[in-house]
Amino acid sequence: MKLAEGLHRVGNDIVACYLVDDGTGVTLIDAGLSGQWRSFLHELDAMGRSLSDLRAVLLTHGDEDHIGFAERLRSGYGVPVWVHEADAGRARGEGKPATRWGAMHPIPVLGFLGYAVVRGGLRTSYLGSVQTFTDATVLDLPGSPRVIPMPGHSPGSVAFHLPALDAVFVGDALTTRHVLTGVGGPGPAPFTDEPERALASLDRLAEVTASWVLPGHGAPWTGGVAEAVRRVRSAAAAS
Repeated sequence: MKLAEGLHRVGNDIVACYLVDDGTGVTLIDAGLSGQWRSFLHELDAMGRSLSDLRAVLLTHGDEDHIGFAERLRSGYGVPVWVHEADAGRARGEGKPATRWGAMHPIPVLGFLGYAVVRGGLRTSYLGSVQTFTDATVLDLPGSPRVIPMPGHSPGSVAFHLPALDAVFVGDALTTRHVLTGVGGPGPAPFTDEPERALASLDRLAEVTASWVLPGHGAPWTGGVAEAVRRVRSAAAAS
């Protein structure tokens, strides 16, 4: 789905990843589920691009529903995969702390699990190797993504701010559709390692100005970054 010039989404409100094209090449931000491969190729084609134009995969963190087809791109097509060094082991499948599911409702849970299973969520291929970055930096990749560390959901969770596209990609630093309850609008993401730390990290996000707030789960948010952060904090306080 084309969101704006040079900005496309793969997937839906259950699991999404994004393609960025600045004219010099394409950056993929997150890699969804392995079974979203065909949708990814379809979106590349709709952009008038091919796999040879893909310069890198950037992971907001190392969870299974964000690394889906990243290893396929790395091992099969030589596309480097980048992740914060604190999540490198996670992306390689070297273990993940147990996290609480929290509130849930049967229908959204079944919808999320069913979607994930059908699209390869039980057949995750972990990364054979990754490239790493640390803390705040600007990566020399299409879109010139600026890394915003957002620890909490995982140790190495980050957001990527691309000023040229007026967009910030937040991964699971927040959600606009809670996959376990079905509640829409900005709120804390489930399966978070350290919820209090994740909320504290939102201070860094609140400093960003961007028209597009793009999560890994839920619809794109266009109501302003500060308002999204306010709503996440409000939802957390009410839960």
